[in-house]
Amino acid sequence: MGKSVTRQGRALSGTGTAGEVDAFLQSMARTPAAGAGRGRLIFAMDATASREPTWDIACDIQAEMFAATDTLGGLEVQLVFYRGIGECRATGWLTSSADLIDRMVKVRCLGGRTQIGRVFKHAIKESGNRAVGALVIVGDAFEESIDPVCELAGRLGLMGTKAFLFQEGNNPDATLAFRQFARLTGGACCRFDAGSAQQLRELLAAVAVYAAGGRPALEDYSAGRSGPVLQIARQIGGDDR
Repeated sequence: MGKSVTRQGRALSGTGTAGEVDAFLQSMARTPAAGAGRGRLIFAMDATASREPTWDIACDIQAEMFAATDTLGGLEVQLVFYRGIGECRATGWLTSSADLIDRMVKVRCLGGRTQIGRVFKHAIKESGNRAVGALVIVGDAFEESIDPVCELAGRLGLMGTKAFLFQEGNNPDATLAFRQFARLTGGACCRFDAGSAQQLRELLAAVAVYAAGGRPALEDYSAGRSGPVLQIARQIGGDDR
């Protein structure tokens, strides 16, 4: 696909169980931060037809990522989405939730197959230009040949960018693939559904805070909180692996 620019972005080339949540938190505890300063995070979303019922929820959830890093130098987020017949697009780097929401509300879900391989290719390119602290992928399916995508995930992991994959529902192919991608990048995966939106919100905020400011920032952020954020901070505080 070419590099034409549209209102949504430029074209790119070429309900969790307790055990799953615990595994996610443990992996977060072992994930090194990207370093001080403004964090950089690629936020990739499946915009195929099956995701339409929860797209608006995702628009609301992502705002917490920016709010959580306001005192850490801020956050740069790049929205990537795929849908339809071979359409996979990315925005520029955005520094406010208002800008990201503006891009997201213009996207309409459209039937098509997953394109996670293209997301990884794009993340590799961006990480080569300048370090990216984390790649977040939110989706409910995986319909590609897994081996080539695993190779791309491994390349991204060698560049130091961790992938955090959030699976909506329980599609077994997606579960298998997302676990592989998380392992190969040194990241983590966790399932959710529409009923656990608040937990997803907190976990995304934790990823953003950790990417922007490391362990001390996450410990400060977790002060007075409960649930997943506090658990992450406690595990990181006791795990120097």
